[in-house]
Amino acid sequence: MPGPLPPAPEPTAFGTIRSRLPSGRELAYVREGAGGFPLLLVHGWPETKRLWWKVIAPLAAAGFEVIAPDLRGFGESDADLDGFHDLAAHARDLHALVHDVLGHERCAVAGGDLGGGIIQDLGLRFDGFVLRQVLFNCVMPILTEAYAAAGLASEPHPVVRQAADYFVRQGRDADALAAELTTGEQRRRYVAQFYGSRLWGTPGGFTRADVDFMTEPFASAAHLRASFGNYESATDARPLSEKPHWFAVSDVPTLALYGPDDHVMYPDWPERCEVAFTDLTGPFVVRRAGHFLPWERPELFTGAVVSYLRDLLPRR
Repeated sequence: MPGPLPPAPEPTAFGTIRSRLPSGRELAYVREGAGGFPLLLVHGWPETKRLWWKVIAPLAAAGFEVIAPDLRGFGESDADLDGFHDLAAHARDLHALVHDVLGHERCAVAGGDLGGGIIQDLGLRFDGFVLRQVLFNCVMPILTEAYAAAGLASEPHPVVRQAADYFVRQGRDADALAAELTTGEQRRRYVAQFYGSRLWGTPGGFTRADVDFMTEPFASAAHLRASFGNYESATDARPLSEKPHWFAVSDVPTLALYGPDDHVMYPDWPERCEVAFTDLTGPFVVRRAGHFLPWERPELFTGAVVSYLRDLLPRR
């Protein structure tokens, strides 16, 4: 039987740095292990950099310079809807942070959900910048014909379709949805569903205190509304900054991990990875994990990342 979940670090365990990008946008991020090989950790929705709280210290101890930002519109980064919230806009932010602000010519990356889509775009948009990527339970590129040739469904699985009603409202009815959530408590309660009753995560993966920790940044009306911008971009309700790198097979070396206790992701996600990535390690199914794998199985996630990227680490 699995043991108890490891305790999460204190909310104040890591200091937050704020840097202004050449574009003028300010991003907030955690940076631990400066001098190690740069490893960029990219959260999704409804997450912030707090998703990585359990793995930041062990990854830094292993020799990585861990960079865990809040995406634009999330957490402690700028919250506004004046700019774009699509994959390309996020990818350009992250390249500017890691390359222009922190001075790294290359990096490794990890991400799930929206973050996984962003880093796929990042690796294809900036040739040679991403040496390797670690993906889990993330959105996948649109490769309709290739998936069909592999015998994979063209339509979402019925369970996924049923669980994805939030996508429609956040994408096509975002203002009305935000207007219904009038208090910080209501906004946090809305986000808390995705850590509990919506069955994204593995059963028992989040205590009440964990959910409080994850939802606290979404008490802000501005940040919750801004976070919907990603869904508006995906449903054409908000313009794109530019065409995403989202319609081609990726040759970036990829480690794929899949938490099966996830009702919002395609059940055949592992098989889709075999189509979408030419240099693929895995996919490996991680039992007792769902949508939030670095939080639910932090030791396993850390071990997998270190093993996959070990040869990139500085020699000691």
